[in-house]
Amino acid sequence: MTNNDILRRLRYTFDFSDTKMIALFKHVDCTVTREQVSNWLKKDDDEQYAGCNDSTFSNFLNGLIIERRGRQDGPLPEAEKKLTNNIILRKLKIAFDLKNEGLLTLLSQAGLNISKHELSAFFRRADHKHYRQCKDQVLRNFLQGIQLKYRPNNEAEEPFEWPQS
Repeated sequence: MTNNDILRRLRYTFDFSDTKMIALFKHVDCTVTREQVSNWLKKDDDEQYAGCNDSTFSNFLNGLIIERRGRQDGPLPEAEKKLTNNIILRKLKIAFDLKNEGLLTLLSQAGLNISKHELSAFFRRADHKHYRQCKDQVLRNFLQGIQLKYRPNNEAEEPFEWPQS
């Protein structure tokens, strides 16, 4: 999955406006324009399509975490220069304040059943002997589970509100 795919899915799930997307970037002192956001969200075959690089997408995820969980004391989080599916999954897990059981539930609702051990392997250090690379299928199913939870079909017209923890 590309950063743009994930950005489009999150925008759709939470019905983020361009203004809201820009505000998420501002949480980490990253300035983006409406045109940039619009180009990132275009279909891949559109001539104005622009790829969202890892550093920019990392800023978006960090902004989503701050929006959802609040800003922590200390310096702002630094954007990763290189993102992997494992890092993206970890950041989304943090943003939505999910424990492993909640993450497994979202995956199973989307039709992917994995064990706690398989899940924990995604969150290990890359040099750990039980580390496992998160494949696109896992990330895609996780995003589908988030969509099923936060934007079910019968409530598509209602504005989104962050759930209370």
